Amino acid sequence: QVQLVESGGGLVQPGGSLRLSCAASGFILSTYVMSWYRRAPGKERELLAVISSAGSTSNYADSVKGRFTISRDNAKNTVYLQMNSLKPDDTAVYYCNARHFTFDYWGQGTQVTVSS
Repeated sequence: QVQLVESGGGLVQPGGSLRLSCAASGFILSTYVMSWYRRAPGKERELLAVISSAGSTSNYADSVKGRFTISRDNAKNTVYLQMNSLKPDDTAVYYCNARHFTFDYWGQGTQVTVSS
């Protein structure tokens, strides 16, 4: 059974940090391009970061560049999103996505709330 399970979300104060994890099962993560998205209340889904299958290249949305870092550990079938200098505008449900040709998998999401 193919699954992506996000974890690591929660409540954090502005300026704080969180590390999200996305654990894959049922398929070999190392052949997939991995991405993190988020959806804030009342807003469209936003692509935040993408990392190549080998982890050699990554790209970021302007809204998170310099604050968020995407990484992967293919041996552990896991992708991470390190989030620093969090702002209230970062409050959203965060999703990971795995894509390889016609295969496209999503996790269930993890809530991140940035508030004092």
